[in-house]
Amino acid sequence: MKKKAIFLDRDGTINIEKNYLHKIEDFQYEYKVPKALRLLKTLGYLLIVVTNQAGIGRGYYTEGDLEILNDFLIKESKKIGGQIEKIYYCPHHPTEGIGHYKKVCSCRKPENGMLEKGIREFDIDRNGSYIVGDKFSDLLAGISSNISPILVRTGYGRITENDLLGNPLKSQIKIYDSLFDFAQNLKNK
Repeated sequence: MKKKAIFLDRDGTINIEKNYLHKIEDFQYEYKVPKALRLLKTLGYLLIVVTNQAGIGRGYYTEGDLEILNDFLIKESKKIGGQIEKIYYCPHHPTEGIGHYKKVCSCRKPENGMLEKGIREFDIDRNGSYIVGDKFSDLLAGISSNISPILVRTGYGRITENDLLGNPLKSQIKIYDSLFDFAQNLKNK
């Protein structure tokens, strides 16, 4: 039986946006995110993070640095009762990447490679699943994978919401103040 999932952007959605976050000591949750993760889990959703991490490609930090933060986030999410199953990340950048990280790839959002990988690996039901993020690239990745796109107003979300004015795709996107508000809405459905 296929499972339902919430694909989550990380920066600006789960944690407060900080340029090129890669250290545990700099990590801070966005508004009521632990409660939101717990609630989404009780509603039967798998939680999967899909995050662009161009800071690796630009040489600001290493994949090892990111893995330490990813391990921390998975352990913390388990402790709070909102376990994140997996974190997929894209280290590439098409113009600013260094060495083998400088490339156009299918994993960097707005491409949907990370979502498709998660869909295959966890046998995800596209119709019952969502992607939640604060940037248009998150929403486009979801639309490309036939996953319902949710914009949150945290991080860059308010700017993204302004940018969507007049965009024909706006009718496909639901907008909430935060991940917690989205989780509450799902609970009340």
